[in-house]
Amino acid sequence: MAEEQNNHIILADESGVEHGFELIDMLEIDEEQYAILLPDEAENNEAVILKIGEEEDGEKYLYPIEDEDEWEMVAKAWQEFVAKDLQ
Repeated sequence: MAEEQNNHIILADESGVEHGFELIDMLEIDEEQYAILLPDEAENNEAVILKIGEEEDGEKYLYPIEDEDEWEMVAKAWQEFVAKDLQ
């Protein structure tokens, strides 16, 4: 479940505790969409990568990437994008 205001998203974890994130980027890779989020309370400024899914009614949702190879592919693509942007 996600609630979005501008680039700020509130997500609830399995325990129902809400956490705030800033949406810093979105990527599309192999017809799949991914969100790059920075937690509001990031101690080490480490981004979170979540996959974007869509319900039958068209509502979008975010969920963790469980496949390690898929996660690595998305993380690498985002790092390459950021490196290109800095040049």
